[in-house]
Amino acid sequence: MAETHEKIGVMICGHGSRSQAAVDEFKVLAEKLPALLPPEWPVEYGYLEFANPVIRVGLDKLRAAGCTRIIAVPGMLFAAMHTKNDIPTVLKTYGAEHGIKVTYGRELGLDARMISAAGARVREAVDRANATLGEMPLHETALVVIGRGASDPDANSNVSKLARLLWEGMGFGWCEVGYSGVTFPLVEPCLEHVSRLGYKRVIVFPYFLFTGILIDRIYGFTDRVAAAHPDIQFVKAPYLNDHPDVLATFAERVREQLGETPPPTCGLCKYRTQVLGFEAEVGAVQESHHHHVEGQGASAPGSNVADCTLCDDFCTGECRLEMADHHHHHHEHYHGHDHGHDHDQGHDHGHHHHHHPEYPHAAHPLGPESARRRR
Repeated sequence: MAETHEKIGVMICGHGSRSQAAVDEFKVLAEKLPALLPPEWPVEYGYLEFANPVIRVGLDKLRAAGCTRIIAVPGMLFAAMHTKNDIPTVLKTYGAEHGIKVTYGRELGLDARMISAAGARVREAVDRANATLGEMPLHETALVVIGRGASDPDANSNVSKLARLLWEGMGFGWCEVGYSGVTFPLVEPCLEHVSRLGYKRVIVFPYFLFTGILIDRIYGFTDRVAAAHPDIQFVKAPYLNDHPDVLATFAERVREQLGETPPPTCGLCKYRTQVLGFEAEVGAVQESHHHHVEGQGASAPGSNVADCTLCDDFCTGECRLEMADHHHHHHEHYHGHDHGHDHDQGHDHGHHHHHHPEYPHAAHPLGPESARRRR
């Protein structure tokens, strides 16, 4: 039986972003959440990196408010490295340091409500296209779902599952999946592929919570491919943001931690299970590597396109490749100098005592390499 005098506080753990707009949107979501929870539970939020307040600051506020038990949830769609390693490390360290009980919940995941929120955003784009460009049946329309992309096949495969649920649920003619970074296919090769399928309308839906450099990149590549294929209507769907079903899922991720048996996490996790192609990572040490960029501001070096010699109107991610080339020759640590923050492969974290395995498909021609201009 739960102790009656326990005072519960809720901590929403965001990734953080160099984009001020993304940080602002996360804050709005965190501020809307208390309305869905018991009024006596204080709610705070904080970021892993690139933005303030950092997670520890939120935890301090909850402790100062007299909380004896903190329920933390990751403000992320899927469980990849940040959710599995970095945030739990921060929370565990804090709990041990202050002798306070901190529990950690599941990521948003493919909850029925998340799929409903995604469907609503896709439907908005379809309705807008029908109203402004003319009616077109869904079975004559292609859907493209763009996920974040991670060096974690479990997280990547969830985007495919979401895409199939939208495709089948709504009845699109065809559906393809692409990613904004790290893995393959990236946005441009994905959309180029779709342009060959014969569909006259393509809905491009970023399955992302918030805006930021990667949303700019997805919409930017969509514009680039659309310009090359003027006979095809490329329609940009909005990202999830603070859709009511997203908020309801967050509230559920908080409440379910107080149940008799908190739900299991990470079934196909590469750290726990032999996942095809990633066998070397089973049992790898899981730890945080973010302490050196904690709390950096949104204006960190390389965070704005205006200063970039490689891109014109949006961050293509090419800077990352140039830096990786440079790094392989000079072994310089460049984390923190890239607009896109696709940092799961191709560089060395040796100076703070651990190493990421190289992503096995880093050189895939439809992956990050595709951002290189064919000069």
